[in-house]
Amino acid sequence: MDFAKDGKMLNRVCFSIIALAAVLTVWIGTSAQNTSKVTWPEVDWHKAPITAQNRKPAPKREIAGSWSTAEGANAGTQAKGVQLKPSDGNPEHDVPFTPHGLEVFKTHKPTEGVNLVPVSQQNDPRNLCEPLGFPRWNHYTLRFAQIFQDAAKVAVLYDYDNRWRTIWIDGRPLPKLLDGGVEIDGQFREDRWMGYSVGKWLDDDTLEVQTVGTMPEDLVWLDNAGRPISDQARITERFRRVDDDTLEWSETIDDPKMYTKPWDALKFIMRLQDIHTEENEDICSPALYKQYLDAFGNASSKQ
Repeated sequence: MDFAKDGKMLNRVCFSIIALAAVLTVWIGTSAQNTSKVTWPEVDWHKAPITAQNRKPAPKREIAGSWSTAEGANAGTQAKGVQLKPSDGNPEHDVPFTPHGLEVFKTHKPTEGVNLVPVSQQNDPRNLCEPLGFPRWNHYTLRFAQIFQDAAKVAVLYDYDNRWRTIWIDGRPLPKLLDGGVEIDGQFREDRWMGYSVGKWLDDDTLEVQTVGTMPEDLVWLDNAGRPISDQARITERFRRVDDDTLEWSETIDDPKMYTKPWDALKFIMRLQDIHTEENEDICSPALYKQYLDAFGNASSKQ
Protein backbone atom coordinates (compact mmCIF):
# COMPACT_ATOMS: atom_id res chain seq x y z
CA MET A 1 0.00 0.00 0.00
CA ASP A 2 1.27 3.48 -0.89
CA PHE A 3 0.54 5.30 2.37
CA ALA A 4 1.64 8.64 1.01
CA LYS A 5 -0.58 8.36 -2.03
CA ASP A 6 -3.50 6.85 -0.13
CA GLY A 7 -3.13 9.41 2.62
CA LYS A 8 -3.45 12.26 0.13
CA MET A 9 -6.51 10.61 -1.39
CA LEU A 10 -8.05 10.16 2.05
CA ASN A 11 -7.40 13.80 2.83
CA ARG A 12 -9.09 14.85 -0.40
CA VAL A 13 -12.12 12.63 0.36
CA CYS A 14 -12.35 13.97 3.89
CA PHE A 15 -12.07 17.53 2.62
CA SER A 16 -14.82 16.89 0.05
CA ILE A 17 -17.09 15.44 2.72
CA ILE A 18 -16.43 18.37 5.03
CA ALA A 19 -17.02 20.83 2.20
CA LEU A 20 -20.27 19.08 1.24
CA ALA A 21 -21.41 19.06 4.85
CA ALA A 22 -20.69 22.78 5.08
CA VAL A 23 -22.71 23.46 1.92
CA LEU A 24 -25.59 21.33 3.19
CA THR A 25 -25.48 23.09 6.54
CA VAL A 26 -25.69 26.49 4.86
CA TRP A 27 -28.46 25.28 2.50
CA ILE A 28 -30.49 23.65 5.27
CA GLY A 29 -30.03 26.66 7.49
CA THR A 30 -31.06 29.01 4.70
CA SER A 31 -34.05 26.82 3.80
CA ALA A 32 -35.13 26.65 7.41
CA GLN A 33 -34.73 30.39 7.69
CA ASN A 34 -36.78 30.96 4.53
CA THR A 35 -39.41 28.45 5.64
CA SER A 36 -39.74 30.13 8.99
CA LYS A 37 -40.73 33.32 7.20
CA VAL A 38 -43.58 31.69 5.29
CA THR A 39 -46.90 31.94 7.12
CA TRP A 40 -50.40 30.71 6.35
CA PRO A 41 -52.10 34.05 5.68
CA GLU A 42 -55.86 34.37 5.57
CA VAL A 43 -57.65 36.32 2.87
CA ASP A 44 -57.24 40.05 3.41
CA TRP A 45 -60.77 41.40 3.07
CA HIS A 46 -59.67 44.97 3.83
CA LYS A 47 -57.10 45.66 1.17
CA ALA A 48 -56.49 49.31 0.38
CA PRO A 49 -58.45 50.57 -2.64
CA ILE A 50 -56.63 50.92 -5.94
CA THR A 51 -55.71 54.53 -6.69
CA ALA A 52 -53.59 56.34 -9.25
CA GLN A 53 -50.74 56.25 -6.74
CA ASN A 54 -50.68 52.49 -6.06
CA ARG A 55 -52.03 51.15 -9.36
CA LYS A 56 -49.68 48.80 -11.21
CA PRO A 57 -50.14 47.82 -14.86
CA ALA A 58 -51.61 44.42 -15.61
CA PRO A 59 -49.35 41.75 -17.08
CA LYS A 60 -50.28 41.04 -20.69
CA ARG A 61 -52.49 38.01 -21.31
CA GLU A 62 -52.13 36.80 -17.73
CA ILE A 63 -54.94 36.16 -15.22
CA ALA A 64 -53.15 33.76 -12.87
CA GLY A 65 -53.32 34.48 -9.15
CA SER A 66 -55.22 33.98 -5.92
CA TRP A 67 -58.37 36.09 -6.17
CA SER A 68 -61.02 37.19 -3.65
CA THR A 69 -64.19 39.22 -4.07
CA ALA A 70 -63.38 42.91 -3.69
CA GLU A 71 -66.65 43.73 -1.91
CA GLY A 72 -65.97 41.45 1.04
CA ALA A 73 -66.35 37.88 2.24
CA ASN A 74 -70.11 37.69 1.65
CA ALA A 75 -70.10 39.13 -1.86
CA GLY A 76 -69.56 35.79 -3.57
CA THR A 77 -72.01 33.78 -1.45
CA GLN A 78 -75.01 34.43 -3.75
CA ALA A 79 -77.35 32.80 -1.25
CA LYS A 80 -80.54 33.97 -2.97
CA GLY A 81 -79.38 33.12 -6.47
CA VAL A 82 -76.95 34.42 -9.06
CA GLN A 83 -75.32 37.73 -8.19
CA LEU A 84 -77.05 39.98 -10.75
CA LYS A 85 -80.45 38.24 -10.56
CA PRO A 86 -81.11 37.25 -6.94
CA SER A 87 -84.47 35.69 -6.14
CA ASP A 88 -85.73 38.52 -3.92
CA GLY A 89 -89.16 39.44 -5.34
CA ASN A 90 -87.80 42.42 -7.29
CA PRO A 91 -89.31 42.31 -10.83
CA GLU A 92 -86.00 43.61 -12.21
CA HIS A 93 -84.40 40.37 -11.05
CA ASP A 94 -86.87 38.05 -12.79
CA VAL A 95 -85.27 35.77 -15.37
CA PRO A 96 -86.83 35.15 -18.83
CA PHE A 97 -88.11 31.60 -18.50
CA THR A 98 -89.33 29.60 -21.45
CA PRO A 99 -92.52 27.62 -20.71
CA HIS A 100 -90.39 24.51 -20.24
CA GLY A 101 -87.92 26.39 -18.06
CA LEU A 102 -90.72 27.62 -15.81
CA GLU A 103 -92.15 24.11 -15.59
CA VAL A 104 -88.79 22.72 -14.48
CA PHE A 105 -88.29 25.60 -12.05
CA LYS A 106 -91.59 24.81 -10.32
CA THR A 107 -90.41 21.28 -9.55
CA HIS A 108 -87.38 22.62 -7.66
CA LYS A 109 -87.72 23.16 -3.93
CA PRO A 110 -84.89 25.43 -2.76
CA THR A 111 -84.03 26.48 0.78
CA GLU A 112 -83.17 30.01 -0.37
CA GLY A 113 -84.85 32.74 -2.40
CA VAL A 114 -88.51 33.77 -2.46
CA ASN A 115 -89.71 30.22 -3.16
CA LEU A 116 -87.86 28.63 -0.26
CA VAL A 117 -89.29 25.61 1.55
CA PRO A 118 -88.46 24.01 4.93
CA VAL A 119 -85.21 22.07 4.87
CA SER A 120 -87.07 18.77 5.25
CA GLN A 121 -88.92 19.43 1.95
CA GLN A 122 -86.03 20.61 -0.23
CA ASN A 123 -84.71 18.68 -3.25
CA ASP A 124 -81.51 20.58 -4.05
CA PRO A 125 -78.92 18.08 -5.39
CA ARG A 126 -76.26 20.11 -3.59
CA ASN A 127 -77.63 18.83 -0.28
CA LEU A 128 -76.94 15.27 -1.35
CA CYS A 129 -73.34 16.34 -2.01
CA GLU A 130 -73.85 15.85 -5.73
CA PRO A 131 -71.41 17.86 -7.89
CA LEU A 132 -72.66 21.41 -8.41
CA GLY A 133 -71.83 21.30 -12.11
CA PHE A 134 -70.99 24.29 -14.27
CA PRO A 135 -71.91 27.11 -14.16
CA ARG A 136 -73.23 26.68 -10.62
CA TRP A 137 -69.69 26.55 -9.28
CA ASN A 138 -69.54 30.21 -10.29
CA HIS A 139 -72.64 30.87 -8.19
CA TYR A 140 -71.81 29.12 -4.95
CA THR A 141 -69.56 30.79 -2.36
CA LEU A 142 -67.37 32.25 -5.09
CA ARG A 143 -65.43 34.45 -2.72
CA PHE A 144 -61.98 32.96 -3.22
CA ALA A 145 -60.54 31.13 -6.22
CA GLN A 146 -57.09 30.31 -7.50
CA ILE A 147 -56.23 30.57 -11.18
CA PHE A 148 -53.20 28.89 -12.75
CA GLN A 149 -52.10 29.39 -16.34
CA ASP A 150 -49.63 28.12 -18.92
CA ALA A 151 -49.33 28.49 -22.69
CA ALA A 152 -52.06 25.92 -23.41
CA LYS A 153 -54.61 26.26 -20.64
CA VAL A 154 -56.04 28.08 -17.65
CA ALA A 155 -57.11 26.14 -14.56
CA VAL A 156 -59.66 27.59 -12.14
CA LEU A 157 -59.56 26.08 -8.64
CA TYR A 158 -62.79 26.54 -6.69
CA ASP A 159 -62.59 26.58 -2.91
CA TYR A 160 -65.91 24.78 -2.37
CA ASP A 161 -65.40 21.00 -2.45
CA ASN A 162 -61.86 21.44 -3.83
CA ARG A 163 -62.97 21.31 -7.48
CA TRP A 164 -61.22 22.61 -10.59
CA ARG A 165 -61.90 23.18 -14.29
CA THR A 166 -59.74 23.56 -17.40
CA ILE A 167 -60.08 26.34 -19.97
CA TRP A 168 -58.12 25.62 -23.16
CA ILE A 169 -56.37 28.61 -24.76
CA ASP A 170 -54.29 26.67 -27.31
CA GLY A 171 -56.40 27.65 -30.33
CA ARG A 172 -58.69 24.61 -30.45
CA PRO A 173 -62.27 25.27 -31.60
CA LEU A 174 -65.26 25.14 -29.29
CA PRO A 175 -66.95 21.72 -29.56
CA LYS A 176 -70.18 21.54 -31.54
CA LEU A 177 -73.17 21.24 -29.25
CA LEU A 178 -75.36 18.16 -29.77
CA ASP A 179 -78.21 16.50 -27.87
CA GLY A 180 -76.68 14.83 -24.83
CA GLY A 181 -73.10 15.84 -25.60
CA VAL A 182 -70.77 17.52 -28.07
CA GLU A 183 -68.90 16.72 -31.27
CA ILE A 184 -65.09 16.92 -31.22
CA ASP A 185 -63.08 16.05 -34.36
CA GLY A 186 -66.10 14.23 -35.79
CA GLN A 187 -66.62 12.12 -32.67
CA PHE A 188 -69.39 12.24 -30.06
CA ARG A 189 -68.32 13.09 -26.49
CA GLU A 190 -70.57 12.89 -23.45
CA ASP A 191 -71.65 15.83 -21.30
CA ARG A 192 -69.33 16.79 -18.44
CA TRP A 193 -69.93 18.29 -15.01
CA MET A 194 -67.65 21.21 -15.94
CA GLY A 195 -68.50 21.17 -19.63
CA TYR A 196 -65.93 21.91 -22.34
CA SER A 197 -64.36 25.36 -22.06
CA VAL A 198 -62.37 27.18 -24.75
CA GLY A 199 -60.94 30.67 -24.38
CA LYS A 200 -59.48 33.30 -26.68
CA TRP A 201 -57.78 36.62 -25.96
CA LEU A 202 -59.82 39.57 -27.22
CA ASP A 203 -56.91 41.85 -26.36
CA ASP A 204 -53.95 41.85 -23.96
CA ASP A 205 -56.27 42.27 -20.95
CA THR A 206 -59.40 40.25 -21.74
CA LEU A 207 -59.90 36.49 -22.03
CA GLU A 208 -63.30 35.42 -23.37
CA VAL A 209 -64.34 31.88 -22.48
CA GLN A 210 -67.22 29.84 -23.87
CA THR A 211 -68.44 26.60 -22.31
CA VAL A 212 -70.79 23.98 -23.75
CA GLY A 213 -71.57 20.33 -23.05
CA THR A 214 -72.72 20.78 -19.45
CA MET A 215 -74.92 18.32 -17.56
CA PRO A 216 -78.73 18.11 -18.10
CA GLU A 217 -81.39 19.70 -15.92
CA ASP A 218 -82.26 16.54 -14.02
CA LEU A 219 -78.77 16.54 -12.44
CA VAL A 220 -77.86 20.20 -11.82
CA TRP A 221 -79.32 23.56 -10.86
CA LEU A 222 -78.15 26.98 -11.92
CA ASP A 223 -78.21 28.54 -8.45
CA ASN A 224 -79.37 28.26 -4.83
CA ALA A 225 -82.80 29.69 -5.71
CA GLY A 226 -83.57 26.68 -7.91
CA ARG A 227 -83.26 28.31 -11.35
CA PRO A 228 -82.68 25.55 -13.94
CA ILE A 229 -79.90 25.09 -16.48
CA SER A 230 -79.78 22.52 -19.29
CA ASP A 231 -77.24 20.69 -21.41
CA GLN A 232 -78.08 23.07 -24.27
CA ALA A 233 -76.60 26.05 -22.44
CA ARG A 234 -73.74 28.13 -23.80
CA ILE A 235 -71.98 30.03 -21.03
CA THR A 236 -69.82 33.04 -21.92
CA GLU A 237 -67.36 34.41 -19.39
CA ARG A 238 -64.96 37.31 -19.63
CA PHE A 239 -61.91 37.67 -17.44
CA ARG A 240 -60.60 41.23 -17.77
CA ARG A 241 -57.35 42.10 -15.97
CA VAL A 242 -58.03 45.73 -15.10
CA ASP A 243 -54.64 46.17 -13.47
CA ASP A 244 -52.13 44.02 -11.61
CA ASP A 245 -54.37 43.79 -8.51
CA THR A 246 -57.84 43.69 -10.10
CA LEU A 247 -59.73 41.10 -12.18
CA GLU A 248 -63.24 41.59 -13.53
CA TRP A 249 -65.08 38.26 -13.92
CA SER A 250 -68.42 38.33 -15.78
CA GLU A 251 -70.81 35.66 -17.04
CA THR A 252 -73.72 35.48 -19.50
CA ILE A 253 -76.24 32.62 -19.68
CA ASP A 254 -77.57 31.55 -23.10
CA ASP A 255 -79.82 28.51 -22.67
CA PRO A 256 -82.63 28.44 -25.29
CA LYS A 257 -84.18 25.42 -23.62
CA MET A 258 -84.74 27.25 -20.31
CA TYR A 259 -84.66 30.98 -21.17
CA THR A 260 -86.07 33.04 -24.01
CA LYS A 261 -82.94 35.20 -24.38
CA PRO A 262 -79.38 35.47 -23.03
CA TRP A 263 -78.98 37.27 -19.71
CA ASP A 264 -76.14 38.41 -17.45
CA ALA A 265 -75.68 36.38 -14.27
CA LEU A 266 -72.63 37.87 -12.56
CA LYS A 267 -69.99 40.57 -12.73
CA PHE A 268 -67.50 40.35 -9.88
CA ILE A 269 -64.52 42.54 -9.15
CA MET A 270 -61.77 40.35 -7.71
CA ARG A 271 -58.68 41.45 -5.75
CA LEU A 272 -55.29 39.78 -5.93
CA GLN A 273 -54.19 38.07 -2.70
CA ASP A 274 -50.84 36.93 -1.37
CA ILE A 275 -49.67 33.79 -3.20
CA HIS A 276 -49.45 31.92 0.14
CA THR A 277 -53.11 32.57 0.98
CA GLU A 278 -55.32 29.55 1.64
CA GLU A 279 -59.01 29.60 2.51
CA ASN A 280 -60.64 27.31 5.05
CA GLU A 281 -61.57 23.86 3.79
CA ASP A 282 -65.19 23.61 2.62
CA ILE A 283 -66.08 20.01 1.77
CA CYS A 284 -69.58 18.61 1.31
CA SER A 285 -70.06 15.67 3.69
CA PRO A 286 -73.23 13.53 3.57
CA ALA A 287 -72.65 12.45 7.18
CA LEU A 288 -72.41 16.02 8.44
CA TYR A 289 -75.43 17.04 6.39
CA LYS A 290 -77.44 14.22 7.95
CA GLN A 291 -76.49 15.57 11.38
CA TYR A 292 -77.75 18.99 10.25
CA LEU A 293 -81.05 17.52 9.05
CA ASP A 294 -81.51 15.62 12.30
CA ALA A 295 -81.06 18.85 14.21
CA PHE A 296 -82.87 21.36 11.95
CA GLY A 297 -84.74 19.40 9.28
CA ASN A 298 -88.20 20.25 10.62
CA ALA A 299 -87.47 23.94 11.15
CA SER A 300 -88.53 26.56 8.63
CA SER A 301 -85.71 27.97 6.48
CA LYS A 302 -84.69 31.55 7.13
CA GLN A 303 -82.97 34.03 4.86
